[in-house]
Amino acid sequence: MSISAAQVKELRELSGAGMMDCKAALTETGGDMEAAVDWLRKKGISKADKKASRTAAEGLVGVDAGMREAVVVEVNSETDFVARNAAFQEIVANVSKVALAYGDTDAVAAAKYPGSDKSVADTIKDAVGTIGENMSFRRSVKLSVSEGVVATYVHNAVADNLGKLGVLVAIETAGNHDAARAFARQVAMHVAATNPLALTPDEVDASAVEREKSIFADQARQSGKPENIIEKMVEGRMRKFYEEVVLLKQAFVLNPDLTVEAALKDAEKQIGAPAKITGYVRFALGEGIEKEESDFAAEVAAAVKG
Repeated sequence: MSISAAQVKELRELSGAGMMDCKAALTETGGDMEAAVDWLRKKGISKADKKASRTAAEGLVGVDAGMREAVVVEVNSETDFVARNAAFQEIVANVSKVALAYGDTDAVAAAKYPGSDKSVADTIKDAVGTIGENMSFRRSVKLSVSEGVVATYVHNAVADNLGKLGVLVAIETAGNHDAARAFARQVAMHVAATNPLALTPDEVDASAVEREKSIFADQARQSGKPENIIEKMVEGRMRKFYEEVVLLKQAFVLNPDLTVEAALKDAEKQIGAPAKITGYVRFALGEGIEKEESDFAAEVAAAVKG
């Protein structure tokens, strides 16, 4: 099959591999981008895992918190210019307040906007005409605990509780809530920096685990080792994989000598009681949304011809 330059370019951006290697990978895999990434990794040409999505949408992520609960929301706009608009920031802050009460994305969209008889979804639609740009309420997630705290963190905040990346971390404990919240906020900062795939090894997506095992096994077989040795090599590589992607197993950013799990155990001295991280949420603005790339020269040429 014919492999386009655009496909080669996309694979180069995903993998960091050379142009000819990318073309060979795409040819071998029939143009399947994910399979091509795996092909490069098996050959030792690329270490990319295609975990990160292309971030393109603008807008803001907002957080809000109560006694034992917190929420993070994302409201999108077309440009960063609008995200710096005070009216838009007020909308995101108010959506966060509604989300703290309703939690679920659909329930928040249907709920009444503060000080209005209209829903959140309709209020945002109306604001499009005022602000002059398309906007949408994309998602919200709420975390709560029966006993303990939920801490929030916004990275590079542009206003109170508003920014491009927001994190929630929940800790169940009967101990001192101020100490627990202080540590939970540190963990939230860690999550912002490392973007773990899951809280525990058991929560890592099964297909991701099988994919890693397959790649590690293929790499090990290239060394010519017998299967029983390969199995042990794969086990070792998987332990390393979990240390990289599982929150509790990661080296704690604020003290790399400890894992997050060990740091939590150490923090229990200040908290004064056993503590358990029960969940986390990380919203990066626009993750998973692909923005159409335009050819500016072609647009100008088309306009001239028109």
